[in-house]
Amino acid sequence: MTNIIIAGAVGLILSMLGTPLAIRLFSRRGYGQEIREELAASTSGHQGKRGTPTMGGTVIVLAALLAYGGSHLATLEPPTVSGLLVLFLMTGLGAVGFLDDFIKIYKQRSLGLRSGAKALGQLVVGAVFAFMVVREPNVYGITPAETRLSFLRDIGPSIGIVGFTIWVLIMIVGFSNAVNLTDGLDGLASGATGTVLAAYILIGNWQLRNNCIDQLGPNCYWVRDPLDLAVVAASVLGALIGFLWWNAPPARIFMGDTGSLALGGVLAGLAIATRTQLLLIILAGLCVIITLSVIIQVGSFKLTGKRVFRMAPLQHHFELKGWAETTIVVRFWLIAMLCSALGLGLFYVEWMPGA
Repeated sequence: MTNIIIAGAVGLILSMLGTPLAIRLFSRRGYGQEIREELAASTSGHQGKRGTPTMGGTVIVLAALLAYGGSHLATLEPPTVSGLLVLFLMTGLGAVGFLDDFIKIYKQRSLGLRSGAKALGQLVVGAVFAFMVVREPNVYGITPAETRLSFLRDIGPSIGIVGFTIWVLIMIVGFSNAVNLTDGLDGLASGATGTVLAAYILIGNWQLRNNCIDQLGPNCYWVRDPLDLAVVAASVLGALIGFLWWNAPPARIFMGDTGSLALGGVLAGLAIATRTQLLLIILAGLCVIITLSVIIQVGSFKLTGKRVFRMAPLQHHFELKGWAETTIVVRFWLIAMLCSALGLGLFYVEWMPGA
């Protein structure tokens, strides 16, 4: 528990102090956000955001990595394969997002990497993660993941290495893009992903206390490094809270694709390594809902020529209906909290008497 507290505290302090430095640096270099033309034309509030420093996700990633390393130095405990793999996934996707952000800034437009190049980068990083996560067993023969689907734990038969790799890539690309779509209003993505990270701190702790090595039973968990996965979640959560101090409405800096892709990656990585892949759909329910709004909008327009929402993603629909930005953000945060609470409730329900 000590290393979780240290990781969260170090991540918070580094991000809280590092973000204003990044704001000044990016402002001097002109690393400002470009706004979608249709959004800027439709909502006056977004016009004022043009030029706000972006790529703040670099602070989140660096602070989280340093916090993770600092917690292990402080406790003299070596890092684990599971923790390092999830951090690799976060950093790799963050690098793809950084390229996307840099191209937007360099070419002064709201679109960065071409969709094919962006997807390729995500797939390459995800394929390396998928290849490594089913290897490196510990002394008990437990690998960071198995070639099976999971909900509260692994379920059903193996789907094979090819099927598992495809499934992992779907999860990684899906959730990294889901967080990316959620990022669009000040503080929205930060708060939404923060609730999921908090849930994974609790899940990692519970899996540690009920692991199958110490007490074999019907509800125990075959998870390789549950405590270190909770440390990873705490490191990122601390860094995210420190960043949110400056990203809350009115935001002085945006996380950009650097942050949104990295956060989506760490959520997917934690779900895979804690054997809670399908549970993530509930825990990150707000991101899923927002992604579905885009799918519905595009599908409806292609099939019928009509739009279901005034604009997608969903948060912009409510903007165009006249809701204040802070109202949307706070209400969406509440939805995110409810989704995470529901997911945690399902996770713990099998331990309730009579369940």
